[in-house]
Amino acid sequence: MTLVAGIDSSTQACKVTVRDLATGRAVREGKASHPPQTIVDPEVWWHALLTAVERAGGLDDVSAVSVSGQQHTPVFLDAAGNVVCDSPLWNDTGSHAAMVALNDELGREEWIRLTGIPLTLSDTAPKLRWLRDVDPASAAKTEAVAVVHDWLTWRLMGNAPQAGRLDELVTDRSEASGTAYWSPETGEYTMDLFELAFGKRALLPRILGPFDQAGVTGHGIPGIPAGIPVGVGSGDNAAAALALGLAEGDAVLSLGTSGVVYARSAHPVHDFDGYVCNYADATGDHLPLVATLNAARNFELGASLLGCTLAELSELALQARPGSDGLTLLPYFVGERTPDLPHERGSLLNASLENFTRPNFARSVIEGTLASQVAMLGNLSACDVPVGRLLLIGGAAESPAVQRILAQMVSLPVTVPAADEYVAKGSAMQAACALTGSFPSWEVTVEELARPPFEPRIAEQHEAAKTSLGYPSTPGAAAVRPARALSPTP
Repeated sequence: MTLVAGIDSSTQACKVTVRDLATGRAVREGKASHPPQTIVDPEVWWHALLTAVERAGGLDDVSAVSVSGQQHTPVFLDAAGNVVCDSPLWNDTGSHAAMVALNDELGREEWIRLTGIPLTLSDTAPKLRWLRDVDPASAAKTEAVAVVHDWLTWRLMGNAPQAGRLDELVTDRSEASGTAYWSPETGEYTMDLFELAFGKRALLPRILGPFDQAGVTGHGIPGIPAGIPVGVGSGDNAAAALALGLAEGDAVLSLGTSGVVYARSAHPVHDFDGYVCNYADATGDHLPLVATLNAARNFELGASLLGCTLAELSELALQARPGSDGLTLLPYFVGERTPDLPHERGSLLNASLENFTRPNFARSVIEGTLASQVAMLGNLSACDVPVGRLLLIGGAAESPAVQRILAQMVSLPVTVPAADEYVAKGSAMQAACALTGSFPSWEVTVEELARPPFEPRIAEQHEAAKTSLGYPSTPGAAAVRPARALSPTP
């Protein structure tokens, strides 16, 4: 049996999966946690990778490896390859002022025209400006900027602090596209945008194609044999899309630390309404994507407040009627990216003596979270990205309440792929490609959810709540109508 390994260095943890090359079947896995802070020493990601490899039983019998990871988060390196300072994660909101400044300097629409990215605080470019402004000494020392997956790939290839060899930094289109200084038209960096953000030039990882090999593993890495091929890797959503076999007409809703909705497109998207980011996928196509900062952690918070488990939260929610009898949660607990509300916080509206019950509160948490995600389907539709089927993945995808309530909020087919670590699996497929020159065809089992009556009141209620607080609403009630227009007739 030939084995390949995929590594997912996500926001919350590093996961390693070892797979059979022929079938994609998981043979063994390992996991190690990341710290909860949003500004982190990159060395913790490397140590977590080594720990996860050890917990997966090592990779001594593996023939190739690849890394995917959280997008956008920069790693700042000096000329010797040392980490200059801690890294602000994609979800650290400290870069909001930098984002505003960059939009003011260049023009919001110009960023979109040049990169396909409505600049957000999550993108790499505002993180560069943030460092330049808050820690100019570190910015001055920085000679190269990578993102997490680039840096871990570089380390796997035997590079280490003090060794230099910055020219061996490589990346892929998906990660380059998330920087906000990459052109979807040319496939190259737009270096004047990098310099605008950072105030100077620096070395950037070389962009590889989908079927390229990053290199081979270095010597002396615990649990990892030397000399095996290293795949090009990708951003987390690109890896998941690859593992799911995403086709045009499919959209994915991923409920993890963040909420993400994305679809596959053969052409780049430029959304001048400012919602959809034109990222690249792992195959050579594009992956128009919309994201929220608040997602599955909302459910953990709701369960904690009710003193119950996540399973009990789901049971409670299903006891309540659609709309939670008017109780409405806007779950902007850590601010929000879509809509752009970085300094706002969560709001519970319309509570009364009659409707403020445990079941209604449980359901309002799930409805509020899903309303933000469903609105993003409308954003894709407004960019003429067709969606005929929705795939639900992520840690919260197995919740019966999430499944039923989501199916009530859209009128297109909703399918739930079998539980798997899709980012790590996609990374393993890239490892297989590095070994064989092509992506393997690994089966994905999906279950289509029953289609309950469509309940437009849920999205309408949340749009009204946003309006009442002066927040931007989804244009044209997009949270409701696009799903109906795109779906087959029930």
